[in-house]
Amino acid sequence: MNGDVTTKSTRSTKRFWAFLCLLCFLWLLPVIYAQRFRGGFGGYFEQNNPPETELIMARWQFRARGKFGGTGWSHNYPTSELHLNQLLSEATIINIQPSSYRIVQLDSPEIFKYPFAYVSEPGEMWLTDHEVENLREYVERGGFVLIDDFDGAYDLGVLKRELKRAFPERDLVRMTIEHPIFHVFYDIDALEVMSPYQVGEPAIFYGLDNGHGDIAVIACHNNDLANYWDWIDRRIYPLKPSIEAFRLGINFVLYAMTR
Repeated sequence: MNGDVTTKSTRSTKRFWAFLCLLCFLWLLPVIYAQRFRGGFGGYFEQNNPPETELIMARWQFRARGKFGGTGWSHNYPTSELHLNQLLSEATIINIQPSSYRIVQLDSPEIFKYPFAYVSEPGEMWLTDHEVENLREYVERGGFVLIDDFDGAYDLGVLKRELKRAFPERDLVRMTIEHPIFHVFYDIDALEVMSPYQVGEPAIFYGLDNGHGDIAVIACHNNDLANYWDWIDRRIYPLKPSIEAFRLGINFVLYAMTR
């Protein structure tokens, strides 16, 4: 029994240090792609033709209006995808490359090609009826949506409004640390995640189930995981919350692929 515990502890320690080394590598050496593109406020957005890998990150573009002039969907594109994909390729056995990402229109049938989707700034959502229909069908087909980079009561209210249009019979629920999504690959020991900027409220994770008991949508309120992913090579944020942001991202991907 003690031998099993020791072996498990040793594996966990090796996994942690390997992960830390990868993060330090990204911290010290800017990714080549990041020098070519930088999305965000007023930036330009270049479509990507990803390689044929097991996983391709789909960043949804949706009808939007609000404080960022409808461009919030693009925040941290594409370097957040590049960096997260790099860590996924090194820390897991998923067949993925840094360039395995693509912008996908929410009202397009293309969304059904990619089972993992990332949504930025849902507080700007002003979805069309067709986008709402696609969202519901995407989840019903088994898709998983990570919603990130929003804070405050207004943004949360907008997200709840749009999700209610797609899923009138379901509600967002606050998630607890006991949920398997926080332990599927890395053991997250607390949900007291530090936001990369001051929002005045603690970070909260909300989930929406798929009607069969599994989480299909996870929303990171009062937080911005992609900011940590994006800027890891610029040494802007402390290492500890940056590590946690990557660990959470990897857990979300592994949960989506194994549920």
